Amino acid sequence: AEEEIDRLRDELRATRSASGLLLQQLSQLASSLPNGTADSPDSASDAEADLLLPKEYLEFVSPKKLPLGRNSNFGSDHINPPAGRACDQFPEDLARYMNYTVGGPCPDDELLAQRLLLRGCEPLPRRRCRSPPALPARFVEPAPFPASLWSIPDDSSVVWTAYACKNYSCLVDRKNQKGFDDCKDCFDLGGRESRRWVGPVADLDYSIDDVLAYKKGTVRIGLDIGGGTGTFAVRMRERNVTIVTTSMNFNGPFNNFIASRGVVPLYLSISQRLPFFDGTLDIVHSMHVLSNWIPTRLLEFALFDIYRVLRPGGVFWLDHFFCLEDQMHDVYVPMIDAVGFKRVKWTVGRKLDRGPQMRETYISALLEKPMTAGKQRQRRRGFT
Repeated sequence: AEEEIDRLRDELRATRSASGLLLQQLSQLASSLPNGTADSPDSASDAEADLLLPKEYLEFVSPKKLPLGRNSNFGSDHINPPAGRACDQFPEDLARYMNYTVGGPCPDDELLAQRLLLRGCEPLPRRRCRSPPALPARFVEPAPFPASLWSIPDDSSVVWTAYACKNYSCLVDRKNQKGFDDCKDCFDLGGRESRRWVGPVADLDYSIDDVLAYKKGTVRIGLDIGGGTGTFAVRMRERNVTIVTTSMNFNGPFNNFIASRGVVPLYLSISQRLPFFDGTLDIVHSMHVLSNWIPTRLLEFALFDIYRVLRPGGVFWLDHFFCLEDQMHDVYVPMIDAVGFKRVKWTVGRKLDRGPQMRETYISALLEKPMTAGKQRQRRRGFT
């Protein structure tokens, strides 16, 4: 391990040295230009930074002139293709991600792409290559609807190189294996997944039918944040409600699996602004994902973003929000109340699997965006 650390340090020094030499040469070239032709300090700094970024990345993000000239909607005669603010903070990973043959197959680099995305390179820059990198020898069509809602898809629908499991049978059996994996048992559609939100209702476990009954048929479209394998969206589709499910692929093809069931996946991290217009969704749901592992200020931004996309009268179903008891009173309850939701139902329960001395707590809540402006933090009981 020490030898590996020394080797990496030597490579880092060499990279810094090469970068410094390039920047020095750039400065010398700029200073040799006739007066008035050298770049300004800001543009020179930008040029110096660009030297460290891959050419194909710069090809994508550089401003593009509109063929028909100035467009009043853009307020410009150029368009600036977006990429995440943090992309250029990881030039080595970015260089690997953008290293491909234009028009050829994309590299098999799902883990690299996800790491960049989670570090803040979101959205990822577009690429000019063909995906997936390795098509299966045979591809089996997904099951027809509605059988697809509760079917395990064929293994040919996934490129498995990024995952420890190499088939769906392994993922279904993962609940019996030692070690931790995100959503460890949710590929087993015959197990606990089959009872979520419709089985016997405990204090923290609200029923989909109760929530829909409270809104009297006005819930039609919505979002599930961090929805695992898409079971919430499936249960809603069985009730003629369309739900988009955000999910990452943490050691499993969650997005492929969601799509195979016949509901819509959205490959989006918790840090990203929700890609919906203001006041358009009837419901937003999140189970376990919104919890105390998220930096406090980032969570606050996320809650206000959820409020933004909900229409007046829309509901936010906060499902099993995890925190410590002291955090609940000092941080999270004031934060949630300050957003402006009206409490329809609010339940607090102890998480006891590691013992009561841990003082671990769950909050489940149904929160409604007020129909009219005015007093925002009104509380009332809507259903039991």
